[in-house]
Amino acid sequence: MTPEKYLDSLGMWEATAALPEQGIAALTTSADLLAGTPLPSPDHIRSVVVFGTGGSGVVADMVAAYSADHSSVPVWAGKGYEAPAFVGPGTLAFAVSYSGDTEETCAAAAAAAERGAYVVIVSGGGALAELAEGSGLTRFAVPADLPASRTALGALAVPVLMTLSRLGIVPDAGPSLERAFTSLRRRRDVLAVPGGPADEVCRRIARTIPLVYGATGLTAVAAQRWKTQINENAKTPSFFAVQPEVCHHELAGWGQHGDVTRQVLSLVTLRHAGERPQMARRFALVVDATDEVMADVIPIWAEGDDALGRFFDLVLFGDFVSLYMAGREGIDPGPVPAISDVEAALR
Repeated sequence: MTPEKYLDSLGMWEATAALPEQGIAALTTSADLLAGTPLPSPDHIRSVVVFGTGGSGVVADMVAAYSADHSSVPVWAGKGYEAPAFVGPGTLAFAVSYSGDTEETCAAAAAAAERGAYVVIVSGGGALAELAEGSGLTRFAVPADLPASRTALGALAVPVLMTLSRLGIVPDAGPSLERAFTSLRRRRDVLAVPGGPADEVCRRIARTIPLVYGATGLTAVAAQRWKTQINENAKTPSFFAVQPEVCHHELAGWGQHGDVTRQVLSLVTLRHAGERPQMARRFALVVDATDEVMADVIPIWAEGDDALGRFFDLVLFGDFVSLYMAGREGIDPGPVPAISDVEAALR
């Protein structure tokens, strides 16, 4: 799968391309586990928290964004060491960590369990698996043979969404996820090939710094995912911001130093057919205002029938862009020594 001449010591290209199959497999394993697992009564759940950082933090943000339009109770994304003050016996808490050893998530999950929350573990092993076994917590196991947590989005996100669906906290997400991952098989075959849309976006970004704009909701999470994948895979700076907030502050900054920014920044806008008309208008106005101060303005239009389908489509597109950016600079996308050094120092 890795294009010829591109460095890829951990198999990141193959793992990225396998997202559709990973998601479909997670749908099956999640349904099997939920069929035989007693869950708390939905009437007793007054809040939901999803703990996760890094690649797993995308899951927390995604579930919170999706739930904002669908959930019958508040859903909060926790990306640090603490559990919020409201967590207690009426809380359903998910601890999501590919390794199972993410210290922030372990600390937050332990605090939630101590306060009487119903804790669900999603991990490949580690301390969270031990917590689940020792305390009798529900645990969804994820494949342990992936090269990095950022290649495990489907395996980590599906169990959370399916548990919320099973409880009726959100409408059944299963059919939407199945459609999304089925469509991604075709989309993957277009995005992965040299000369395809992802490679072309990489060429347009060239050696500039990508600034990715999304809109509130899942598109904002997709924009953050583009940023973090470019950071980790391509080892280069990238930033993101969210509409409509952009129009209330950041836009004012694109006037000064245009002679500098047009040499170093490219604007990527993540768009979809379901966005509000006023949001589309805001994107158009922002592009008009920034066109002269950016090296390039690159619109990315999502495919998909609904919000989840469009989210995963944008995710896969950005993942391949980041891999092409790494490949063209001779960068190995897998290892992240800067992050590993920080984690080793903390240990």
